[in-house]
Amino acid sequence: MAKANHPTNPDIALTEGSFYGNDPYPHYAWMRANAPVYWDEAGGVWGIASYADVKAISKDPATFSNAGGIRPNFGPLPMMIDMDDPEHWNRRKLVNRGFTPRRVREQQDKIRRVCNEIIDNVCERGACDLVTDIAAPLPMIMIGDALGVAPEDRGDLLRWSDDMVKAQSGSATEEMMATAAAAFAEYSAYASKVIADRRQHPTDDLMSVLVHAEVDGDRLDDLELVHESLLILVGGDETTRHVISEGMYQLLSHPDQKRKLIDRPELIDSAVEEMLRWVSPIKNMARTVTRDVELRGQVLEAGEKLLLLYASANRDESVFVEPERFDIERQPNEHVAFGFGTHFCLGNSLARLEIKVMVQTLLERLPDLELASDEPPAMRPANFIVGPEHLPVRFTPTKPVTT
Repeated sequence: MAKANHPTNPDIALTEGSFYGNDPYPHYAWMRANAPVYWDEAGGVWGIASYADVKAISKDPATFSNAGGIRPNFGPLPMMIDMDDPEHWNRRKLVNRGFTPRRVREQQDKIRRVCNEIIDNVCERGACDLVTDIAAPLPMIMIGDALGVAPEDRGDLLRWSDDMVKAQSGSATEEMMATAAAAFAEYSAYASKVIADRRQHPTDDLMSVLVHAEVDGDRLDDLELVHESLLILVGGDETTRHVISEGMYQLLSHPDQKRKLIDRPELIDSAVEEMLRWVSPIKNMARTVTRDVELRGQVLEAGEKLLLLYASANRDESVFVEPERFDIERQPNEHVAFGFGTHFCLGNSLARLEIKVMVQTLLERLPDLELASDEPPAMRPANFIVGPEHLPVRFTPTKPVTT
């Protein structure tokens, strides 16, 4: 349905994967300047482009609900991200048991060991694909181990995750949708076996914690466990991978920033925050309007969906000084890469730790790491989680450090 008195832009297609894969940032800037609450008629969805509105809407679930599903073209799934409080909070309290500060801290030595093992696999070659050889394996190993996936099955886990995310586009083909459905079915069958095993034989991994978690007499049933573990898989794998790969691309594209981080390693935490702001791997989340409401002069009608455009909010010039400048010393840096409000990413501490340790380890072990191509990396055309597919790099060959 067309909206009266509303600016339009033929280059904006908020449900199409190609929009996000082909540098959407100039279009975000146009939206913030001309139509911060933008009606995308083809997609049948509102786009929320400004930082202030993204935060305000995130704090008002009574008007902008998660319960209609967080994707624009799909209904809700039985997972906490598609719930409002109190159901969301009841579910989150159970899943929280797997993400306590102590459990995250205990992962640090393992993350560093895994990072070194990953780099050992390529360090003698002098060249590699930073996406497939470096960035993708780390979160997949960490999440796979946490979910009880055998090492020989990690490739399946990566394929399932990729196939489900690639289908997130308004122009996804029937073949892509069928592949995604098959991936979901295969993951569900696999996870169900792990869940059954953990019920009988508890371990100290995350899946076991979730299986046996209990709060006020509530526990997760098998279907809930499958969906919450799937949320952890996609949220923990795809996002961290893209921040490492695209964040390193920015660091290597700005040699002054790379040199600064090598010379001043204490800047690593602020560098990670700038990578998160810059990459914003989750490009948007949907909300469903529960009542007619006016925002920035536009009337949003009950039942309509909107997209919180996190990547646009993180380049909002009214909040960030020179937002198009990659600056590892940026302060303050109150980005919304992990969302905002009650649905703030549960795994944010683990993601930050994985990114931090991998960047540190890369710079320590491969200090002359550089881009092997002048071409910018091709980005995956998806409307949800987006990042580079490949990133060729080169460096001086060096010896492995693990035995």
